[in-house]
Amino acid sequence: MIDAVDYRLIAAVQAGLPIAARPYAVIGESMGLSEQEVITRLAGLRQQGLIKRWGVVVKHRALGYRANAMIVIDVPDERVAQVGALVSQQDCVNLCYQRPRQGEVWPYNLYCMIHGKNRETVLEQWAELRYDCNLTDYPFEVLFSRRCFKQRGALYARRAPAQVQTASEPALPNQASLEPRAI
Repeated sequence: MIDAVDYRLIAAVQAGLPIAARPYAVIGESMGLSEQEVITRLAGLRQQGLIKRWGVVVKHRALGYRANAMIVIDVPDERVAQVGALVSQQDCVNLCYQRPRQGEVWPYNLYCMIHGKNRETVLEQWAELRYDCNLTDYPFEVLFSRRCFKQRGALYARRAPAQVQTASEPALPNQASLEPRAI
């Protein structure tokens, strides 16, 4: 069960950790918690499955990477897991995943993202990857980004609810408890 402090903690970390030598101490100070309390609560949220993973969003354009290409590939279904695992291990690939085909209109089922300083570099990386991973027989498209969207993780908690439900409270106002009780 999570409480109002957990909601505030989720809201505090979902936008990213502060750039500090001890980011959990900074978060704790802003919330009236110790650094260890923040770490313990986050570990508890992770153990409960409420936090699935920590990730990093790299602002690649700020680092000089101006060309992004989503490569879409039509891989035979019986090979897509094997090919995807191989492609995802390549240094130039930032992201690789499978999606269902969309009939004849969109026959592609494997997607990978390559970032580069310019289009020529990305195309060279793709050509090398295609050869190294033996993808030369598979149809593909190279789709370059035309604009950059805001990069961030998903937002789940904007603020703690006014009242957080506990196990002994009804789920909704005026709703009877489902727990057995003597009459």
